[in-house]
Amino acid sequence: MPTLAIVGAGPGMGLAIARTFGGRGFDVALIARTKDKLDSLVAQLEAEGVTAAAFPADVLDRPSLSAALEAAADRFGGIDVLEYSPAPHSPVPGLTMAVPSEVTVDNLQPQIEYNVYGALAAARAVLPAMRQAGAGTLLFTTGGGSVHPVPMLGNVNAAAAALRNWVINLHNELAGSGVYAAHVAITAWIGEGGPKGIPTATPEQIAPLYWDLYERRDQPELVFTG
Repeated sequence: MPTLAIVGAGPGMGLAIARTFGGRGFDVALIARTKDKLDSLVAQLEAEGVTAAAFPADVLDRPSLSAALEAAADRFGGIDVLEYSPAPHSPVPGLTMAVPSEVTVDNLQPQIEYNVYGALAAARAVLPAMRQAGAGTLLFTTGGGSVHPVPMLGNVNAAAAALRNWVINLHNELAGSGVYAAHVAITAWIGEGGPKGIPTATPEQIAPLYWDLYERRDQPELVFTG
């Protein structure tokens, strides 16, 4: 069975992506900070016939993230698809928002740690085996501000844009290797309760796009606008 590893797995996008791939024959490794929440997701997936397992780790603790991905690879015999999409739905120490004129090293650095350095650690944990096998997929998700920044997220968007730049460049580097990398920018508000005038979408509407990227493997970026 091929294996999908989701870094930042949660009950919204993470679960929807897990169902999308799991329903097509993938085993699923779920990685996030809270074991109890992961265990709940595993139970939901297994009730639907998807083989899944939880590997708790914090993207801000890069050694623990690397260890979780290595444990997932050992458990399932490798990782074929990595999807990186951590999104803080509860307060994370050090993560704040700032408009561009108020961005400082102190409020930007934690965003870089969360968005960029975590992604680098995840990629480095799985990429060597993918290159050796000549096959693999790396998918990295950010908000739409990585492409079209908004003032209220000045520091968040800057970090996300750095990740986007690196992913597209990684895609270019990996051309012809059998390993594929792509960036997904989601400009819509996911779920209910979004700001007035902002497009909305359900996780179930967005998740199939990840499968399309995986199957096509021909573009470095997808921007979902709702």
